[in-house]
Amino acid sequence: MTFSRRTFLTALSGSAALAGAAAAGAETVDGVPRHGRFCVIASEAGAKLDSNVETGGGTDQTELFQKILDLAVPWGGLHLIVDGAALVRCLAVHSNTTIECPTQACGFFHKGEDNAPLLRNADYSMSERLNKNITLLGGTYNGNCLQQAHHYPYSEADFDSKFPKGLVFKNGHWNFIFEFFGVEDFTARGITFRDQPTFAMLMTNFRRVLFEDIKIDLPHRLNDKNQDGLHFWGPGRFLTIRNLQGDSGDDIIALAPDENDAVSDITDVLIDGVQLQEAHQGIRLLSRDKGRLDRVIIKNVTGTYENFGFYITPWFTHAGGNLGNITIDTVDLRGVNPRFTPFVFSTSGSVESLVLRNITHHAPDDDRILFQFGTKYGDELKDEDGREIKMKIGTVLIDGLRVYHPRFSEGRPALINVDCDIRRLTVRNAEVITAEDQSSQEMYQKGCFLRVAGDGKIGTLSLVNVDIGGIPQLTRVEDGCVIEKQQ
Repeated sequence: MTFSRRTFLTALSGSAALAGAAAAGAETVDGVPRHGRFCVIASEAGAKLDSNVETGGGTDQTELFQKILDLAVPWGGLHLIVDGAALVRCLAVHSNTTIECPTQACGFFHKGEDNAPLLRNADYSMSERLNKNITLLGGTYNGNCLQQAHHYPYSEADFDSKFPKGLVFKNGHWNFIFEFFGVEDFTARGITFRDQPTFAMLMTNFRRVLFEDIKIDLPHRLNDKNQDGLHFWGPGRFLTIRNLQGDSGDDIIALAPDENDAVSDITDVLIDGVQLQEAHQGIRLLSRDKGRLDRVIIKNVTGTYENFGFYITPWFTHAGGNLGNITIDTVDLRGVNPRFTPFVFSTSGSVESLVLRNITHHAPDDDRILFQFGTKYGDELKDEDGREIKMKIGTVLIDGLRVYHPRFSEGRPALINVDCDIRRLTVRNAEVITAEDQSSQEMYQKGCFLRVAGDGKIGTLSLVNVDIGGIPQLTRVEDGCVIEKQQ
């Protein structure tokens, strides 16, 4: 049922919103409107849609939009159509709510200096999933990063189980566009995130979540401001991301189950279709301690990036992480404008099984690392007693690898670098195409296909149908060892 402006304003101003619903002739069950019966069109409800999703401006419409969204509780459900652009502060979304924007020119622009997310679930919790059936369709959600703080002080509402205070965000509550804590059956389809102050979204304590046809647009990238894309903390299960494109000032996607609490899991994840546009960093898979990241499939990843394509890491220095079965399939990423030491794949910590299929590494402009197993970064990994944690990977399968005109330098002499314990490493159906000119041939003399060094140890190495082109060495064992080699 769609309300006229007069009927809707009666519902808002009356002693009870249900009276307005009944006056409109809605069907009810025991005096309560049936779920999904109510559709409110923002302009007909009196909203001044005089903003712009790209440039902002206009009249603050927070109070009216929050009153509309709050009607989802007494009505049992709400379908809000935002047929224009509105300037708002933080809005809270209840269960059984759909927000729909007809075009990308419709949506919300975050009013400056709000010190709150643009959109959050109404009953946010780290311990319970109190909100369900939230759907966002179309439109642009502009975080207005130029006029927002990177972080702000915690409030009383952030204490206890409602916000994960202390472990990661020690300096305060970070400023996200979306903040959804404790949700079930959540769908976002066809929406655009624009100019995120830090993450475009942080979601935690979730179940059955779908992001589809998502754009992340960051025209105002700010150095070292953590402008990630979609960031997930556990506990979480059943996450699907399809057709994501755009750029970011940090990770475009981060699956980080126990980043904050060191114990939560994320399992059953499908990511299909990611297109990067000069993203600062690609996809990060992070388990720092006991929290497990398992049954993850990532496929069809293309585009351009600056510093890394895939980073599988515990990151923190007090534990080695807990990753189960990870599959990455069909990747063609091209590096541009690196700020740090760039790489395509880097894996460290405790990993049970890693499968990498159909990987293309095409004519890099620099000699960025293709595969690094056992990354060293910052301090060594140490447990709480200060003892060094040895990184260990169970099995790695690289099946289908095509390298076109690689580059090598003294510091990066191999395409595959092993500096940790891998029980079994299998490489099959690999082809390296080297350039024919003399200068390139001289550069290839520094390199090899696979190098084992430092703490590197491979229990069983299997190389099947591997053509290394003009690279002089197939394998080079420096400080490490290979116990058994199969060709």
